[in-house]
Amino acid sequence: MKLSYILKISCILLLVSCHTQKVAQQRTTHKGSRITIKNAKNTSQSTKPTTIATKASTSDSPSRISGIASYYHNKFNGRKTASGEVFNNNKLTAAHRTYPFGTLLKVTNIDNGKSVIVKVNDRGPFTKEKVLDLSRKAFMTITDNPNKGNLQVNIEVISQ
Repeated sequence: MKLSYILKISCILLLVSCHTQKVAQQRTTHKGSRITIKNAKNTSQSTKPTTIATKASTSDSPSRISGIASYYHNKFNGRKTASGEVFNNNKLTAAHRTYPFGTLLKVTNIDNGKSVIVKVNDRGPFTKEKVLDLSRKAFMTITDNPNKGNLQVNIEVISQ
């Protein structure tokens, strides 16, 4: 009797461990400043997708700011950005913590008045003192000194 009980329990455990369960797939779409998540297997009562506001909402990002901008190191060339685009140091792009991807910014060097228009396609910079990371081409367009690594800039949103 004891042996049959152990066999029954073993068979049940074996069957339970072999059972496959469909894992909920998650699909996120970045459109503007919202992320929509849809589950493949919905276990709740509601069938509506969940929409979550992200940090990149336009209300969190003022249309004009000032601060320090730097530029990307060449080692990032060819790597994917947070937006999914491949980074190219020869394009006019920038990284900002909160502006939505695709936002066009006018970046003006306060020291010489030179400006450039860049597209936000990445997140960063990840240091407190800096407000923007520029591609090398954008940085060199507005600097007088190519050996300088930081610039004091004004940033204005052109379009979002």
